[in-house]
Amino acid sequence: HQPMFILLRNLSFLEIGFNLVIVPKMLGTLLARDTTISFLGCATQMYFFFFFGVAECFLLATMAYDRYVAICHPLHYPVIMNQRTCAKLAVASWFPGFPVATVQTMWLFSFPFCGTNKVNHFFCDSPPVLKLVCADTALFEVYAIVGTILVIMIPCLLVLCSYSHIATAILKMPSAKGKHKAFSTCSSHLLVVSLYYVSSSLTYFRPKSNNSPESKKLLSLSYTVVTPMLNPVIYRIKT
Repeated sequence: HQPMFILLRNLSFLEIGFNLVIVPKMLGTLLARDTTISFLGCATQMYFFFFFGVAECFLLATMAYDRYVAICHPLHYPVIMNQRTCAKLAVASWFPGFPVATVQTMWLFSFPFCGTNKVNHFFCDSPPVLKLVCADTALFEVYAIVGTILVIMIPCLLVLCSYSHIATAILKMPSAKGKHKAFSTCSSHLLVVSLYYVSSSLTYFRPKSNNSPESKKLLSLSYTVVTPMLNPVIYRIKT
């Protein structure tokens, strides 16, 4: 169980970081009616939002691989997922967040801003801030779309690949007790992955005609605040 709990500790740190980036300012807006944020504060919030969001995508994929090894190769699990390998996988999950957050934040905030200074969102996400730019952003938008697809879809495909092998292995098990035990091993992670990827995919991949600012705020709230709050409850019940 040790590799799983190493990954869970990393997930906990990510969730704490995610909440610290979003929740304090959101509470200040709701309770103290402080709706202002500085230029530097907005850039900082966006940077760490991208960093923790990207890192969580890859960490969830790493956890899916851990569940795949535990269920499909249980006898080799202590050898494959030893403490050193697990630590390397955890560190590798954090790394993609740095270049993505740095490039996207620095590029976006290098544009000139003019006109209204009101961000129509409860935090500084890229699409609402981009609407305040008074310059040609076509190249940046292409980069942002491609980057979002890669960041969400690559880990998602790794998760789907892991769970397709897991499902095949569970179906081949002869006893109902063995199937139940195997399913309970990965049920908590599967629920967390579903909550995170479904809400984030609906936020960024919905057609603009069906994507009102209010619905996007609600979806963003689900994976930036609600899901991190539910994850400890889910793992406590299931593990």
